[in-house]
Amino acid sequence: MSLMKKFLISLILVAILLIIFIVRNQERREVVSMDFNKTSSNVTITLVYDNNKYQEGLTTDWGFSCFIKAGDKTILFDTGGNADILLDNMKKLDLDSKEIEIVFLSHVHGDHTGGLTGILDVNPNVEVYLPKSFPEDFKKMIESYGSSVVEVSSPTNVCDGVYSTGELGTWIKEQSLVIRSMKGLVIVTGCSHPGIVNIIRKAKELTNADVYLVVGGFHLMGESDGEIKDIVKSFKSLGVKKVAPSHCTGERAIEEFEKMYGSNFMRVGVGKKIEI
Repeated sequence: MSLMKKFLISLILVAILLIIFIVRNQERREVVSMDFNKTSSNVTITLVYDNNKYQEGLTTDWGFSCFIKAGDKTILFDTGGNADILLDNMKKLDLDSKEIEIVFLSHVHGDHTGGLTGILDVNPNVEVYLPKSFPEDFKKMIESYGSSVVEVSSPTNVCDGVYSTGELGTWIKEQSLVIRSMKGLVIVTGCSHPGIVNIIRKAKELTNADVYLVVGGFHLMGESDGEIKDIVKSFKSLGVKKVAPSHCTGERAIEEFEKMYGSNFMRVGVGKKIEI
């Protein structure tokens, strides 16, 4: 083979590798933007998967997911543990899975990611925001549907007025969703493994804004009465106006939040719709 042919073959191979690299980076990227000043209007959060009941006719199951409309974006926060339950609850609530543009996964546990393949089966045209620490096989599974993976390690913009805290915690890495609404910050948590108070402090630190609502799992089921009371006091001292504890918060903690927050406490479960 002549030197010219070898040179041309080498150029072709380099070009192919470059194309693969560009396509790969388009599919999977890490976002580290730090502009947290934009506000999202007309925020609606509907719990579509939860182990707490709210609306009759829907299925409860251990796990968490909520369907979020923030401005002109539709976000599915976590996917519960079972795709059939998730999709059935959404159908009964007249929520169209094909409208979802962004899937935001808080952490790797199955009760928050188990329904993902069911969503991708009916709507692969989504961006999946997940902590960078997720297993490589999990990311490749998402890409096999033609969906985009967005790896998150640092705090970042998700879309206008919607942000990620970035990966928090050590043993179990978790990100939480922060929406800057007209009434203040809305913080949506999966299981709060890094500590719910730490998550709230991080959101306030990033945005320098007041917290209007915290909704989701606070992971307080194993905490003592004294620890629960201290955490509720921390919510108060951090200026959290309203609370909507669910999933792994635990009934004792939920009762304490209701006692301390009164009319600013929201009893939530699958089917609950929160409009801001």
